[in-house]
Amino acid sequence: MKTRTPRRVTAATQTVGENVRAWRKLLRLTAEELAERAGVSAPTLRRIETGNPGVSFESLARVLLIIGELESVVDATNPYASDLGRARAGQALPDRVRRSAP
Repeated sequence: MKTRTPRRVTAATQTVGENVRAWRKLLRLTAEELAERAGVSAPTLRRIETGNPGVSFESLARVLLIIGELESVVDATNPYASDLGRARAGQALPDRVRRSAP
């Protein structure tokens, strides 16, 4: 059963798509050039740039690599760069996380 995409996710994918398009233009690349360099199809790049949330993570990562922003995304998801992550850095991560009893 597929659930509706949350509004914040839709807004975020649209913003990321707009940012990718802006980077492509700043780098003076056509959509076809960026798609070819990233190894994705032109329609896939179009879906990324329009914020389609159904695009594969690999396709997005390939495009981010070419525009030079992949490391920024990787760094942004580093839990140890957050206050919570730094606070718990000395704790061992559990092998598994189980649901708490109600």
